[in-house]
Amino acid sequence: MIILDNVVVTDKFLEARFCCNLLRCKGECCVAGDAGAPLEPLEVGMIEENIEAIKPYMRKEGIKAIENNDVYDYDDFGNMVTPLVNDEECAFVYFHENGTALCAIEKAFLEGKTDFQKPISCHLYPIRLMEKDGFIHIVYHEWSVCVPAKKKGEKEGIPLYVFLKNPLIRRFGAYWYERLVKAINDKDF
Repeated sequence: MIILDNVVVTDKFLEARFCCNLLRCKGECCVAGDAGAPLEPLEVGMIEENIEAIKPYMRKEGIKAIENNDVYDYDDFGNMVTPLVNDEECAFVYFHENGTALCAIEKAFLEGKTDFQKPISCHLYPIRLMEKDGFIHIVYHEWSVCVPAKKKGEKEGIPLYVFLKNPLIRRFGAYWYERLVKAINDKDF
């Protein structure tokens, strides 16, 4: 385990190998599950501010879901999450012609329509951040839909912390990430 500032990084996370394999999983993490993706309060505001730029990339079912509810919902624990369409896929999902679930928020960002990439919880997946006793715990969420990503990461030798470099920097900063890599190298993972 490594503790950097107030962030607890477990050996399980450090030892994991991972690389998304959308050709195999088809973005199932955006479709399956019992709640939408976790949202930070600031992210709700960013989605609200950019919703008109995001809507052209959404499916009509997703637009209806946010018009009937809002750009966020609550999970069973009272946490803000993205709304779902028919208790299934995220309202912001659209499907590529090959059937892969993709993110309308990210598509708007990639097309230069907004400056909000996507919720940090989505960008960081398959990790979740859990706050406890003043610490942020990086929790590796192992899910059967990600087995192809684990296999690809193992085959290609890609550590999870390397695969998640950009979102980790987005969340914790470049200096934090540099110190993480140094601590990992010092521990010889």
